[in-house]
Amino acid sequence: MQMSRWQRWRSSAYLTLVGLRRRMTLGTRVMVIDGDSVLLIRHTYVPGWSFPGGGVEPGESAEESAVREVREETGYQPLGPMKLFGLYHNNSPVSNRDHVAFFVTKDFEKSFEFKPTLEIAEIGWFHKSSLPEKVTPSTSQRVDEVFDLADRRVLWGY
Repeated sequence: MQMSRWQRWRSSAYLTLVGLRRRMTLGTRVMVIDGDSVLLIRHTYVPGWSFPGGGVEPGESAEESAVREVREETGYQPLGPMKLFGLYHNNSPVSNRDHVAFFVTKDFEKSFEFKPTLEIAEIGWFHKSSLPEKVTPSTSQRVDEVFDLADRRVLWGY
């Protein structure tokens, strides 16, 4: 069923007002798995190792955002549909209005060689039981949930 121009305008205005009031944001993170190893990144502007990911842009699905962010940040291209593992509330010290759609993929290919950028200092593959010393708590928790079937938490956590 097609919406009239008035219905589209009215829906757009309503969603804009709701968005201003609720101020919710959505981001993605992706666990790229190769056997018992996971791909992690280290940002230039926040401490610790974490999964690749970023904000969902207007007009983009969460999965499209996740694929784009992995490719941009690491040089690896997820292939085919990814598994949505969970939706988490990101209770960071910076914001209490963010949510994270967490995807898992084992199907990927290398698109290009990673080079450090202004955003990403380095990437690395780490065995699930030998994560880097400065891994973020949320990253460690997700590894436990995916590999060891630990109880899933609803908070992304920092």
